[in-house]
Amino acid sequence: MIVLARLDERLIHGQVAIKWSRLLNVDRIIVADDQAASSEIMQKSLMMAAPATVKVAIVPLERAIALCNDPRSEQLKILLVVSTPEALLRIAREIPGIPKLNIGNYGRVAPKRNGRDRKAYAANLYADEEEAGILHEVVQLGIPCVLQTIPDDTPRDLKGVLGF
Repeated sequence: MIVLARLDERLIHGQVAIKWSRLLNVDRIIVADDQAASSEIMQKSLMMAAPATVKVAIVPLERAIALCNDPRSEQLKILLVVSTPEALLRIAREIPGIPKLNIGNYGRVAPKRNGRDRKAYAANLYADEEEAGILHEVVQLGIPCVLQTIPDDTPRDLKGVLGF
Protein backbone atom coordinates (compact mmCIF):
# COMPACT_ATOMS: atom_id res chain seq x y z
CA MET A 1 0.00 0.00 0.00
CA ILE A 2 1.10 3.55 -0.55
CA VAL A 3 2.20 5.16 2.70
CA LEU A 4 2.96 8.52 1.08
CA ALA A 5 2.71 10.09 -2.36
CA ARG A 6 5.17 12.94 -2.91
CA LEU A 7 5.53 15.68 -5.51
CA ASP A 8 9.24 16.29 -5.98
CA GLU A 9 10.64 17.49 -9.28
CA ARG A 10 14.01 15.91 -8.45
CA LEU A 11 12.35 12.53 -7.81
CA ILE A 12 14.89 10.53 -5.76
CA HIS A 13 17.59 12.49 -3.93
CA GLY A 14 18.84 12.72 -0.34
CA GLN A 15 15.58 13.94 1.19
CA VAL A 16 13.66 11.05 -0.31
CA ALA A 17 16.36 8.40 -0.09
CA ILE A 18 17.50 9.07 3.44
CA LYS A 19 14.92 11.05 5.37
CA TRP A 20 11.53 9.97 4.02
CA SER A 21 12.26 6.33 3.18
CA ARG A 22 13.73 5.72 6.63
CA LEU A 23 10.99 7.54 8.52
CA LEU A 24 8.27 5.69 6.63
CA ASN A 25 10.19 2.39 6.71
CA VAL A 26 9.28 1.75 3.09
CA ASP A 27 10.36 -1.31 1.16
CA ARG A 28 9.52 0.15 -2.27
CA ILE A 29 9.91 3.48 -4.01
CA ILE A 30 7.93 3.89 -7.19
CA VAL A 31 8.94 6.78 -9.41
CA ALA A 32 5.98 7.54 -11.66
CA ASP A 33 7.49 9.61 -14.42
CA ASP A 34 7.30 9.10 -18.17
CA GLN A 35 10.53 10.98 -18.90
CA ALA A 36 12.57 9.14 -16.28
CA ALA A 37 11.13 5.81 -17.38
CA SER A 38 12.28 6.43 -20.95
CA SER A 39 15.80 7.63 -20.11
CA GLU A 40 18.47 5.11 -19.21
CA ILE A 41 20.70 7.88 -17.86
CA MET A 42 17.97 9.22 -15.56
CA GLN A 43 17.16 5.71 -14.39
CA LYS A 44 20.79 5.00 -13.51
CA SER A 45 21.10 8.31 -11.66
CA LEU A 46 17.92 7.72 -9.67
CA MET A 47 18.93 4.16 -8.82
CA MET A 48 22.30 5.41 -7.56
CA ALA A 49 20.51 7.91 -5.29
CA ALA A 50 18.10 5.32 -3.90
CA PRO A 51 18.81 3.54 -0.62
CA ALA A 52 20.23 0.03 -1.05
CA THR A 53 17.60 -1.38 1.33
CA VAL A 54 14.65 -0.38 -0.86
CA LYS A 55 13.55 -1.79 -4.19
CA VAL A 56 12.92 0.91 -6.79
CA ALA A 57 10.71 0.94 -9.87
CA ILE A 58 10.99 3.79 -12.36
CA VAL A 59 7.96 3.49 -14.60
CA PRO A 60 5.62 5.59 -16.73
CA LEU A 61 2.72 7.15 -14.84
CA GLU A 62 0.19 4.76 -16.37
CA ARG A 63 2.20 1.73 -15.25
CA ALA A 64 2.68 3.15 -11.74
CA ILE A 65 -1.08 3.54 -11.35
CA ALA A 66 -1.57 -0.07 -12.44
CA LEU A 67 1.14 -1.30 -10.04
CA CYS A 68 -0.33 0.59 -7.09
CA ASN A 69 -3.83 -0.66 -7.87
CA ASP A 70 -2.64 -4.26 -8.08
CA PRO A 71 -3.89 -6.15 -4.98
CA ARG A 72 -0.37 -7.49 -4.39
CA SER A 73 0.81 -3.95 -3.58
CA GLU A 74 -1.24 -4.05 -0.38
CA GLN A 75 1.52 -6.16 1.18
CA LEU A 76 4.17 -3.51 0.49
CA LYS A 77 5.04 -0.14 2.02
CA ILE A 78 5.34 2.16 -0.99
CA LEU A 79 6.62 5.70 -1.32
CA LEU A 80 5.26 6.99 -4.63
CA VAL A 81 7.10 9.95 -6.17
CA VAL A 82 5.93 12.13 -9.07
CA SER A 83 7.51 15.20 -10.65
CA THR A 84 4.53 17.30 -11.76
CA PRO A 85 1.29 18.62 -10.29
CA GLU A 86 -0.60 16.92 -13.13
CA ALA A 87 0.84 13.54 -12.16
CA LEU A 88 0.00 14.16 -8.51
CA LEU A 89 -3.60 14.96 -9.43
CA ARG A 90 -3.88 11.88 -11.59
CA ILE A 91 -2.58 9.47 -8.96
CA ALA A 92 -4.76 11.09 -6.30
CA ARG A 93 -7.79 10.52 -8.52
CA GLU A 94 -6.94 7.04 -9.77
CA ILE A 95 -5.35 5.27 -6.80
CA PRO A 96 -7.76 4.80 -3.91
CA GLY A 97 -6.56 4.78 -0.32
CA ILE A 98 -3.60 7.17 -0.50
CA PRO A 99 -3.39 8.34 3.12
CA LYS A 100 -1.36 11.51 2.56
CA LEU A 101 0.03 13.70 -0.20
CA ASN A 102 3.30 15.53 0.33
CA ILE A 103 4.60 18.49 -1.61
CA GLY A 104 8.37 18.42 -1.27
CA ASN A 105 10.03 20.44 -4.01
CA TYR A 106 8.46 21.90 -7.10
CA GLY A 107 9.06 24.76 -9.49
CA ARG A 108 12.58 25.93 -8.73
CA VAL A 109 14.28 23.55 -11.13
CA ALA A 110 11.45 22.61 -13.50
CA PRO A 111 11.54 24.53 -16.78
CA LYS A 112 8.92 27.23 -17.30
CA ARG A 113 5.87 26.02 -19.14
CA ASN A 114 4.69 28.12 -22.05
CA GLY A 115 6.97 30.92 -20.83
CA ARG A 116 4.87 31.56 -17.71
CA ASP A 117 6.62 32.83 -14.61
CA ARG A 118 6.14 31.02 -11.36
CA LYS A 119 5.13 32.57 -8.07
CA ALA A 120 6.92 31.56 -4.85
CA TYR A 121 4.41 30.05 -2.43
CA ALA A 122 7.12 28.77 -0.09
CA ALA A 123 10.87 28.17 -0.10
CA ASN A 124 10.44 24.95 -2.10
CA LEU A 125 7.15 25.52 -3.92
CA TYR A 126 6.89 27.68 -7.00
CA ALA A 127 3.94 27.44 -9.37
CA ASP A 128 2.45 29.35 -12.25
CA GLU A 129 -1.28 30.07 -12.32
CA GLU A 130 -2.15 26.83 -14.11
CA GLU A 131 -0.01 24.70 -11.79
CA ALA A 132 -1.51 26.38 -8.72
CA GLY A 133 -4.97 25.60 -10.13
CA ILE A 134 -4.02 21.94 -10.51
CA LEU A 135 -2.74 21.83 -6.94
CA HIS A 136 -6.02 23.41 -5.84
CA GLU A 137 -7.83 20.52 -7.58
CA VAL A 138 -5.62 18.11 -5.62
CA VAL A 139 -6.62 19.79 -2.35
CA GLN A 140 -10.31 19.56 -3.32
CA LEU A 141 -10.07 15.75 -3.46
CA GLY A 142 -9.98 15.70 0.34
CA ILE A 143 -6.79 13.69 0.80
CA PRO A 144 -4.60 15.32 3.47
CA CYS A 145 -2.03 17.33 1.53
CA VAL A 146 0.90 19.10 3.14
CA LEU A 147 3.96 21.04 2.14
CA GLN A 148 6.87 19.44 3.97
CA THR A 149 10.32 19.19 2.47
CA ILE A 150 11.82 16.92 5.12
CA PRO A 151 10.23 15.11 8.06
CA ASP A 152 11.88 17.53 10.51
CA ASP A 153 9.97 20.47 8.99
CA THR A 154 6.59 21.41 10.38
CA PRO A 155 3.98 20.28 7.84
CA ARG A 156 1.94 23.10 6.33
CA ASP A 157 -1.52 22.50 4.90
CA LEU A 158 -1.30 23.02 1.14
CA LYS A 159 -4.62 24.82 1.02
CA GLY A 160 -3.27 27.51 3.34
CA VAL A 161 0.04 27.74 1.51
CA LEU A 162 -1.75 28.32 -1.81
CA GLY A 163 -4.13 30.81 -0.21
CA PHE A 164 -7.31 29.08 -1.33
